[in-house]
Amino acid sequence: MSVRAADVADGLKLLSTGKYAEAIDAADKALEEDRTDEDWTLVKVRAQMATGKYADALYVVTNAFNRYPLSTSIRLKLLAKDVFLFNGFVDEAETAVTEINRLAGSRTWAYQDPVNITTLGHAALWLGADPKLVLDRLFQPALKADDTIPETHLAVAKLAISKSDYAMAAKQLKAGIKNLPDHAELHYLLAVAYRESDRKLMKLALETALKNNPKHARSKLMMVDHLIDGEQYDDAEKLIKEVIEVNEWQPEAWAYRAVIAHVKNQPKEESRARTMALKHYSNNPEVDFLIGRKLSRKYRFKEGAEYQRQAMKFDEEHLGAKMQLAQDLLRLGEEEEGWELAAEVHEDDGFNIEAYNLVTLKDSTSKYVALTNENFMVRMDAKEAEIWGERALALLQKAHDELTKKYDIKLLRTTIVEIFASQNDFAVRTFGMPGNPGFLGVCFGSVITANSPSTSEGNPNNWEAVLWHEFAHVITLSKTHNKMPRWLSEGISVYEEMQKDPTWGQRMKPNYVQFIEAGDLVPPSKLSLAFLTPKTPEHLQFAYYESYLMVDYIVREFGIKALRNILTDLGKGDWINFALERHCKPLEELDKEFDEHVKTLARKLAPELDFSDPKEEQGVFGGDVLKDTDGKPINLAKKDNNYFKLTAEVVALIKAEKYDQAKKILKRLMEAYPNDINPNGSMRLLARVHRELGDEEAEYKLLKELALQDSDGLDVCSRLLELEAERRNWAAVRRFARHYLAINPLMPKPYRFMAEAAEQTNETKSAIAAWRKVLLFDPTDPAEVHFRLATQLAKDKQNKAARREVLKSLEEAPRYRDAHRLLLKLSKAENETKKVAEATAQ
Repeated sequence: MSVRAADVADGLKLLSTGKYAEAIDAADKALEEDRTDEDWTLVKVRAQMATGKYADALYVVTNAFNRYPLSTSIRLKLLAKDVFLFNGFVDEAETAVTEINRLAGSRTWAYQDPVNITTLGHAALWLGADPKLVLDRLFQPALKADDTIPETHLAVAKLAISKSDYAMAAKQLKAGIKNLPDHAELHYLLAVAYRESDRKLMKLALETALKNNPKHARSKLMMVDHLIDGEQYDDAEKLIKEVIEVNEWQPEAWAYRAVIAHVKNQPKEESRARTMALKHYSNNPEVDFLIGRKLSRKYRFKEGAEYQRQAMKFDEEHLGAKMQLAQDLLRLGEEEEGWELAAEVHEDDGFNIEAYNLVTLKDSTSKYVALTNENFMVRMDAKEAEIWGERALALLQKAHDELTKKYDIKLLRTTIVEIFASQNDFAVRTFGMPGNPGFLGVCFGSVITANSPSTSEGNPNNWEAVLWHEFAHVITLSKTHNKMPRWLSEGISVYEEMQKDPTWGQRMKPNYVQFIEAGDLVPPSKLSLAFLTPKTPEHLQFAYYESYLMVDYIVREFGIKALRNILTDLGKGDWINFALERHCKPLEELDKEFDEHVKTLARKLAPELDFSDPKEEQGVFGGDVLKDTDGKPINLAKKDNNYFKLTAEVVALIKAEKYDQAKKILKRLMEAYPNDINPNGSMRLLARVHRELGDEEAEYKLLKELALQDSDGLDVCSRLLELEAERRNWAAVRRFARHYLAINPLMPKPYRFMAEAAEQTNETKSAIAAWRKVLLFDPTDPAEVHFRLATQLAKDKQNKAARREVLKSLEEAPRYRDAHRLLLKLSKAENETKKVAEATAQ
């Protein structure tokens, strides 16, 4: 390596570690010896731009171009584009990039090294070239030529991120980091790639970036972005201040200040911050794009859409703004323009994954049917709509009638509810990308998206509770004009679930006691952050539960009127902290009292049991059991009262078919924790033991208790249907069939039991409706179902319809004697009817 190359490497090191003043000094010394040095000129200008010395950077660039008007440095020209823009010279910026394009055509041979090839690619993209062509013909060949330089990895990753291909970006950045572990920008972009999928990995990447460059503005601003999502505005402001201390004109920093001011209802400060963000680049579309995008993430879709329209006034071809506007409009229910914009982005950029996903989704869901009434439009798969669409619409209407009255609000817009038979379709409609399997439904205001029960894949959830929960969001978001923190919105929705049906929602359970004892309880003032970076999926559910507890605490201590008043104040633009203090008490006191309230609930769950995590101590958890040298389970129950150890031993005993021993431990657990409805809890395990021991009566009694407490227990409902039918308890059969349908309406079993119960109690019309539902599932015995439907139709004097059904039965089973008898009976009745009609006519 030459002495000069080593010197430049030192300058780049200063630049990459945030020592901008030192980098400028080193560049000045080097340029005193050789003013034509391109690399040192680039170091100096980049350091000046990073510190907001835009005029100084312009002086350096214009002097370089004046001295060398025929300069062939395309890297300097590309950097000059940003310099010109931040000094208000838009035409000059355009000229600089156009000149790169000209040089690329006339001096192709001069730009064959990877860095220059990458530079050509960036210029081509800025001029509107096809991204796929740029990737294939410029970025990828440059990367293949040399994967040890950051520029090539950064180019591919930035392009992938701009098209929402985060997996490709992450893969590329990891490869770059392997060669360049200290490069802050690579770690920062890796954080961007992780933002939508894993906030913990995002934070780790940002910490690494800032370790390598403590002044890396984009990394700090991404932490600001994260803190704003978690409503930690004071902490976000501290980081913004740090960025502005390095560059007082940093546009993104001021844009984030505008977002915070908007959320805090400070319109003058919002306007001032936006003005500061645009001070040196007055038509910078990125400023309004960022502000609008963040407001949309705060569910301020209307305001976000307005900012995107402003961004598009500065740059009508800004595809990011156009894509975000499309999503905003779709979430506002303004679908015609939203779908049109998504199609435009896809047409202009076939490489944009989000646009492609939406366009594809529109095609696949165009066959959905719409069920409507005065207040709702429910869209869903046609077959599913026939099976349970009316039930969904009726439930939503009931929620509307109860909750609009309770919260004193009249909804001015039809609520659109889209129920997706494909989890990926739901994710694309909701998030723009497939994935996010943990979500059952999402509400944007007057638009709800939800997964169909058909997507549950062995993990059933009560769809009635889900829809009630999401419609409660419609109420609270509408009342506050979407100006509410996430914890309050989620807390009220879970609270309203519990108010509607005590088996819905959440309750204290062993894992939550563990979290509380481990210090994972989050104070209300930081509760929204708990949704963003949960330690585990269970911690995310705990965030919902905490939010519910806080709402329940407000109502218990200060009344439902206080809660309604808080929502009213939020709708006027008040900040949540002010509203809580106005209608409850100071936040410090609330945090302290709530902490003690939750800890008291945890202590009361089952005081005689120990809920500490035994993993580290004994290596026993979730069914993993210590065994002795003969392979037999160690009897941990004799040693202590740890809930998880006792449960683990029971599971081992059941597996070993030692049901009597398991029963003894389960009875002990039931005495200490009588309402353990958890999936692997003592109520379910004991019911299974009773069944294995042949004690059907004990099993039956316990399952009935469990069903009264568990809203998601499909296994419990299924078994109780059989037991109640054996006992000919037809009212109970109907009750548990309805419970089954509230969890999964897309199975034939509950409809068949409802039909049989209706037959036995002479409820003919109910039997007809139930047998019609059974037929929608293509039963294995269609002849019998058609016959039983025909029988009920005949009892209801619907002879023509009965005749059609009995003929269908005979078509399936021509020798079906009962069907033949019914057909003869119907024919005889028809002949007698004709005779009566003829006699009457005479």
